[in-house]
Amino acid sequence: MSHYKSGVLFTVVGALLWGISGTSGQFLLQQRGLTSGWLVAVRMLMAGLILLMLCYKKEKEAIFRVWKDKRDRRDLFLFAALGLSFCQYTYFATISHSNAGTATVLQFLAPVLIMIYLSVKNRKLPRPAELTAITFAVAGIFLLATHGRFDSLAISQEALIYGLLSAVSVVIYNLQPARLIKTYGTLLSLGWGMLIGGILLSLVYQPWRIIGTWDLAAFAALLVIIIFGTVISFSLYLEGVHRIGATIGSLLSSAEPLSATFLSVFWLGTSLHWTELVGIVLIPTTGFLLTLKTKPIKASEIIQTEPNI
Repeated sequence: MSHYKSGVLFTVVGALLWGISGTSGQFLLQQRGLTSGWLVAVRMLMAGLILLMLCYKKEKEAIFRVWKDKRDRRDLFLFAALGLSFCQYTYFATISHSNAGTATVLQFLAPVLIMIYLSVKNRKLPRPAELTAITFAVAGIFLLATHGRFDSLAISQEALIYGLLSAVSVVIYNLQPARLIKTYGTLLSLGWGMLIGGILLSLVYQPWRIIGTWDLAAFAALLVIIIFGTVISFSLYLEGVHRIGATIGSLLSSAEPLSATFLSVFWLGTSLHWTELVGIVLIPTTGFLLTLKTKPIKASEIIQTEPNI
């Protein structure tokens, strides 16, 4: 298999695993009685420890170099609290009030929000393709939230608010840690960020106090979220993007909402209105439209378009 084809394969599989992780989270939240805060705390703690062990195997004591500089320590705590923890909590809170497909699609508004932010920051009007992307995003939200009706919401107000906050959190997650990731690499930054974020959430949600109903299926779903939906998915996705580039990688990451929606419907029996299906198509399409710019956004401005770690 060629270098490029393997990169495409890695990227798609990584995105598919993120979708499976979201659906597994829906299963735990809605059918086994877990709370989003408890689940996120456990996931971040375990994934952070695993990632740091992998980094230690390769870099040894060098993994602690991030703690030597005051600015790095500050950025790492901001990344952990405002980026990772906020992103994870709002994403799983959206799932708890709706389903994995809806939560994942709402997060895909993030590239549009980033584009708007950069347009305002650079005092530059959006290009025609970007304006079309904004239109698609707004139409997709409208269809998901109202089923095409102007007089009522089709999803709960909580799901819509958490979903929009989730998209905002992805903007923070993408833009805030740019210098940190450039200096120390993605996996090391993520490892420390997840561990710190998990510790902070543990102060509130106390993961040592077991909640919900636990059986073989529940344990399997949790392992899928931690191992396949975090460690393996990120390793594959980042390697894939390294081989094929961020632009094509961002397009292929649209496999995540598709897999999340498919599994949510066929595994968990989630019912979808036809307007929701249209919205699920419209919002990820914005990622494709944003790649039509003649001058793509720099990698330093958007580290990664997919947040569901």
